[in-house]
Amino acid sequence: MSGALRIDRVVTSGVFELDGGTWDVDNNVWVIGDDDEAVVVDAAHDPKPIMEAVGDRHVTAVVCTHGHNDHVTFAPQLGEDMYAPVLVHPGDDPLWQLTHPGQRYWHLTDGQRIGLAGTEIHVIHAPGHSPGSVCLYLPEADALFSGDTLFASGPGATGRSFSDFPTIIGSIRDRLLTLPEQTRVHTGHGDATTIENEAPHLAEWIARGY
Repeated sequence: MSGALRIDRVVTSGVFELDGGTWDVDNNVWVIGDDDEAVVVDAAHDPKPIMEAVGDRHVTAVVCTHGHNDHVTFAPQLGEDMYAPVLVHPGDDPLWQLTHPGQRYWHLTDGQRIGLAGTEIHVIHAPGHSPGSVCLYLPEADALFSGDTLFASGPGATGRSFSDFPTIIGSIRDRLLTLPEQTRVHTGHGDATTIENEAPHLAEWIARGY
């Protein structure tokens, strides 16, 4: 590994579109790596600040936590510019096709390991917000990149097409809250949280139904 492993956050702004609605959103884009190479998580809205955060490092992959347009806006362009594969879970192909019809991508699978800077990112399939939602776990850094599956305020939204509340609750309960409590959760929007902070609230989320 060249230099210390680090996690850079880039915030980009744009529009989320689905089911005929539009919402102005700020997205967290995550650049994970060392001095030589990096993985980009969720190439949203504006490629310029993302590429600035990458700098002269080699991008080994552009990973999409799910297929909503605000998380994949520039994934194909960034992959082409950086000579990097774009990775999407095939469960989200219908959503991907809404934004990038006919554009090819590499398949993410549950349990897949993505090599990076002498360590590995673990892929966790966590459906509910969308059928192909994934979270990315980096044990070495006690870090989870949760996309829109888990936020500081609870589960991601499930009131739109391709989403399901009982499914996201099952994913969070069985796949995420079982991680070490010190795990820091880097979310797709807004502030970070920890597994320790969120685990006590599961029953509240179930009771409120969202």
